[in-house]
Amino acid sequence: MPVLLKESVSGLEVKPNGTYVDVTFGGGGHSREILSRLGGKGRLIAFDQDADAAQNGDMVGDKRLTLIKGNFRFLRSYLRYHSVGEVDGILGDLGVSWRQLDTAERGFSFRFESPLDMRMNREGGCTAGTLLNTRSAQELSRIFAEYGELGNAARVAKLIDAARQKSRITTTKALVEVLRPVLPPFDEHKYLAKLFQALRIEVNQEMQALAQMLEQAAKVVKTGGRLSIITYHSLEDRMVKNFIRYGSVSGKIERDVFGNLSTPFEAVNKKVALPDEEEIRHNTRARSAKLRVAQKI
Repeated sequence: MPVLLKESVSGLEVKPNGTYVDVTFGGGGHSREILSRLGGKGRLIAFDQDADAAQNGDMVGDKRLTLIKGNFRFLRSYLRYHSVGEVDGILGDLGVSWRQLDTAERGFSFRFESPLDMRMNREGGCTAGTLLNTRSAQELSRIFAEYGELGNAARVAKLIDAARQKSRITTTKALVEVLRPVLPPFDEHKYLAKLFQALRIEVNQEMQALAQMLEQAAKVVKTGGRLSIITYHSLEDRMVKNFIRYGSVSGKIERDVFGNLSTPFEAVNKKVALPDEEEIRHNTRARSAKLRVAQKI
């Protein structure tokens, strides 16, 4: 079930003959809703680096849809390749999809016994297992502190470093056993979710990709066009909020020669939109979702 479906697509103010981008095709739910609001001359370009995504949507044969197997960090280059200079809006539903979480062999979830993979694009790149067994303890500590916001990141890194001296850590269950001494007795799942999130973000370079996509969005969205982004954790949300408010993902304030804020977008919803209790009951992934909508100025 797509999260904040109506709210996120309505935020785009879809024009029947407009051109839109869904940078996170996933199961195709948001793309399907956008297509339902487009006319015969409308166009949707959808991105997903996961090869499995092409099997998820029943609208793949729609001539108005161009599905790109690639990372949205290359947004502008792919649009140019498909002869698209500017678009009327961009939608993003960030993070990992429920399909990836529920496919045991992908290694995204500690609920299954599986190889530590976590790559969204399985055709290349470093797996979570390789990362755990080759990065220094200092580097692992940084990853867990920065991307998992774990207060005891240094201790976790030392546990992993000691365990891998004896044998490589290659599966999700093996990692959980290594972490057993630091797991809080009444909040084990939340702790593991943060740690697995940190590994996933580093493996897929998610923060860097998001920053690059947002910076390119400022160049490809037409004046008056919309940006509609759903985030799931504070790191993503802070980056999107900073970009909309200050024009930079870091939150660094940039001003023009007249001293005015140099911001390409203006917030449409001053307060983030959140799922209601009904949606959360039917979709647990929605529990942490936040929607921010902005307009190009």
